[in-house]
Amino acid sequence: MKKAKKEAPEEPSILEHFLVPKHRVLPPEEAQKILEKYRVKPRQLPYILASDPVVKALGAKPGDIIEIIRDSETAGKAVYYRIVVEEE
Repeated sequence: MKKAKKEAPEEPSILEHFLVPKHRVLPPEEAQKILEKYRVKPRQLPYILASDPVVKALGAKPGDIIEIIRDSETAGKAVYYRIVVEEE
């Protein structure tokens, strides 16, 4: 008789943790509009490493632009953009 394997409880997604602000990968068209709006090149955006746990959870690749929406006491919501880069 085989013993039933105990299934390990599924780990909650890092994206659902209350301290992690909302992150999303921008589609290429939307990313281009953001770059044009702020008149910047991708390399001028702040970086986020491809090894970052949230980037891994999103499945983002180097070159993708991530939108981060944080709660702000003064502005309500604050939007940030980061470009995914490989570690050097």
